[in-house]
Amino acid sequence: MRGWWQDLTDLVLPAECGGCGTPRTVLCAECRAALSGAAPRRVRPVPEPPGLPAVYAAASYADEVRAALLAHKERGALALAGALGAALAGAVRAGLRDGRTVRIVASWRGTAGGVGGSGPVLLVPVPSAPWAVRARGHDPVRRIALAAAAELRRAGTPARVAPVLRQRRAVADQAGLNSRQRFANLAGALEVTAGGARLLTGGRVVLVDDLVTTGATLAEAARAVREAAGPGPGAGVREGKTAVYRRAAWEGREERKTGSGEEQAKWTRDVSGLPEVNGLAGPVRAAVVAATPDSFEMNRN
Repeated sequence: MRGWWQDLTDLVLPAECGGCGTPRTVLCAECRAALSGAAPRRVRPVPEPPGLPAVYAAASYADEVRAALLAHKERGALALAGALGAALAGAVRAGLRDGRTVRIVASWRGTAGGVGGSGPVLLVPVPSAPWAVRARGHDPVRRIALAAAAELRRAGTPARVAPVLRQRRAVADQAGLNSRQRFANLAGALEVTAGGARLLTGGRVVLVDDLVTTGATLAEAARAVREAAGPGPGAGVREGKTAVYRRAAWEGREERKTGSGEEQAKWTRDVSGLPEVNGLAGPVRAAVVAATPDSFEMNRN
C-alpha cells in the first residue's frame, strides 16, 4: 500500500532531484550524467571474496550517485527507479560484451541490442531481508532490476527479471563488519527457490544489486545459483581447483595487500574468465549501479 501511494504522489506532487535536491526534477542533467555518463567498468573489491563473478558497475558510489541510491532505497523516491535501472542496464551490457566473460561460449551470437547471446538475459536480483522490505515498503533492488530489464528490451535485448533467490536464514547487520566478517556472515545464507533452477535454464544469468562494497553478497548469490544449477561434466576436478585457488587468493590478499606490485599481481590473478562447470548455459555475471571508488582503480580491472 505504501509503495502504491508513493508512486501516486511522485506523479502528482513536485519532485526534487534525488542527487542534489534541485526542485521540480526527479534527477537533474548533472546528476544523471554522474550516474550514467561514463562507460560502465569492471570492478574488483580488495580483498576479492572466493567465488565472486565478474562484476560491472555504472558509477562510483559517491556524492550525487550515493544520494540518489539512498533516496530510492531509504526515502522511497520511487521515481528514481527508471534512471537507476538505465544505469544498471548499461552495466549488464558491459558485462555481456566483455570478451573475457563471453569468449568461452562459442555458440553466442549478436542480438539487435548488440549483446551476444542465444538466450534471454535473466536478471537475478539479490534479495533484501524480509524485515527490510517491510520497513521500506518496497524492494529497491527488484524495482531497479525491473526497470533495467525494460531498458534492455527497448534496446532489442530480450531480458526479464528472475527473482529466484531468497534468504534461508537470518543474517546479522552488515554495518561495521569487515570483508572477512561479511563473507562469514553471509556464507550459506541464500538459496534458490523451489523451481527456481528451472527458470534459469536457457538464459544468460546476471546477478544484479544496487551497490557492491566487499562483494560478499554477490559471491554468496553466485554460490547459491551455481549450486542450484548442479555440477556438469568434470566439475569435481575443475571446480575443486578453482575453489582452492580462490581460497589461496583470499588469504594471500589479506596478508599481502600492502606488499610489492609483483606480490599483488601474484595474488590477484583473474580466474573469473574460466568456464563454470555446472548446468548453467554460461558463466554467472554480476552488474550493479555503483561500486566503491577504490574498486575502480586501474590495477584492479
